Amino acid sequence: MVNKERQKHIIDATGQPLGRLASHIAHLLIGKHKPAYSPNIDIGDFVEVHFISKVTLTGKKMDQKIRRHHSGYPGGLKEIPIKTIFANKPEQILIDAVSRMLPKNSHRPTRLKRLICK
Repeated sequence: MVNKERQKHIIDATGQPLGRLASHIAHLLIGKHKPAYSPNIDIGDFVEVHFISKVTLTGKKMDQKIRRHHSGYPGGLKEIPIKTIFANKPEQILIDAVSRMLPKNSHRPTRLKRLICK
């Protein structure tokens, strides 16, 4: 029987690179740090991240990186620079990075609900 008690991890994002922080958070949300880890059972923990606006992006990523999405209509490609997203909603950048590091299966939405951004 698997112990499904979920712990709460509090992470300070000040000065941490975005990718390394996101991979650490994904590791905790999946539950890989627990001895009872099994890929088909969701036993991950809650993760609360503070000071997301102080996350660092290395190199020239803040100026050069662009987030793209398509509406599905012809000519519907939308491009938004990371700099504007970071100024308006810095937590969205972290949520997107963590989401892309989680496995693409039915557990992904429930794991993302356990990510608390402050």
